Amino acid sequence: QVQLVQSGGGLVQAGGSLRLSCLGSGRTASTAAMGWFRQAPGKEREFVAAISWGGVRTYYADVVKGRFTISRDNTKNTVYLQMNDLKPADTAVYFCGAALTTAQSMVDMKTLPYWGQGTQVTVSS
Repeated sequence: QVQLVQSGGGLVQAGGSLRLSCLGSGRTASTAAMGWFRQAPGKEREFVAAISWGGVRTYYADVVKGRFTISRDNTKNTVYLQMNDLKPADTAVYFCGAALTTAQSMVDMKTLPYWGQGTQVTVSS
């Protein structure tokens, strides 16, 4: 079992930055691939970024490449999503997720076995 607790998020103007954190606990938290997904009102949850358990491999959705950075600190069992140059289209509820699979596999996954509680990110124009 993996438990995920998110923090961060909030309201920011376009062009601003935010950082999301996701603290994992449980026996396999440090060995799971971790990812961030988001869901805007009326839309399906979509992949944003993923990172391998060792932190070496990262993957991003095209719409966030060059603006968002995913990282993890396994000594703290925490994964981060640094979001820069935010746009109103980035407004959504963001979820961290974990899976005992490869980070590359997360790119095409629609659901994960473990999710955080979600956090709202609102970008005003």
